[in-house]
Amino acid sequence: MDTKLTLIIDHHVKEDAKKYAKEMGSSLSKLVENYLKLLTAKRKKTENEIPLSPFIESMRKKAVKVPADFDYKKELEDAIWKKHRKGYEKNID
Repeated sequence: MDTKLTLIIDHHVKEDAKKYAKEMGSSLSKLVENYLKLLTAKRKKTENEIPLSPFIESMRKKAVKVPADFDYKKELEDAIWKKHRKGYEKNID
């Protein structure tokens, strides 16, 4: 159900926004409506999230960035071989 909303904004902002909406093939009303939907959707998402403890939040900020092609299985295999290879080398002789 649509309802009317009155806004008080700067005249130049209104004119620029109308021009932008027209260029996008939309109306100023739809532009504002979509923006408000976007804002409230983000808010709803954050309200449903479980807050992290300050410690976990600080760890998240310090997280190491990993390349997109990082092969964790290969890295894990290499680390296991490196750790245990001395035992295998003795058994081979």
